[in-house]
Amino acid sequence: MADPGELPEPDALCEGGDLDCGSGLLLLIREALVPLAPGGVLLVRSRESSVREDLPAWCRMVGHALLGEREQGASGRGFWLRKKGEDAALAGDLSRARDHAWSARVRWTQGLASQVSLRNHGYALGQPASFDTADVAPSAIEALLGAVGAGLAAGLALRLSRAGRALRGLEVVVKGRSQNILCFLGLDEDGHAGLEGLDVTVYVDSDAEPAELERLVQESVARCPVAQSLARPVPLRVQWRAV
Repeated sequence: MADPGELPEPDALCEGGDLDCGSGLLLLIREALVPLAPGGVLLVRSRESSVREDLPAWCRMVGHALLGEREQGASGRGFWLRKKGEDAALAGDLSRARDHAWSARVRWTQGLASQVSLRNHGYALGQPASFDTADVAPSAIEALLGAVGAGLAAGLALRLSRAGRALRGLEVVVKGRSQNILCFLGLDEDGHAGLEGLDVTVYVDSDAEPAELERLVQESVARCPVAQSLARPVPLRVQWRAV
């Protein structure tokens, strides 16, 4: 590895922000390497501590040379990569990422309660909608609102980190009302039980200017897989099987 004082001028820059290698950073790096000729140098900047261990291992595995690293101030740590050659597998990996399907398995337990299993995670959900101030488990509609808030918070945090902006605090409040919850109970036939809309308020403490924050918030909404799933019609295909 080269002496930090002898690192070459990079041919391109990849801002990784707070992404780790397993959540998309490697795809960003591989895409950034495409325009470079073999031997070209890419500077990868990351604020995620695990990258310092994972990126060298990936470079050794695929053949790119890690020339060195050094601190990059608010942008985190910089890693200088020398491109080995063309990435013949990139197109296929991008296609697999686009086609990836997430899966949740929900098992009824008792009453109106269910257990949700997601990869190596699990949690209990109560009834679809509850009107009490307290309950033994969150309702399904509350989990949906939480997913919207979490998706937007993660997206904004990522974009602020990639822009080199400090994020001192972030909270997203999501509120929604059913168009007619009585439809779920079978007490009314007018309208539907779905959400009539969502009101989202983002509270953020950052050194970004207001105009930049506005742009990054709107970009986070436009690129959030959860928010966009609600913002446009999504076909719902349901089948049943006797067991």
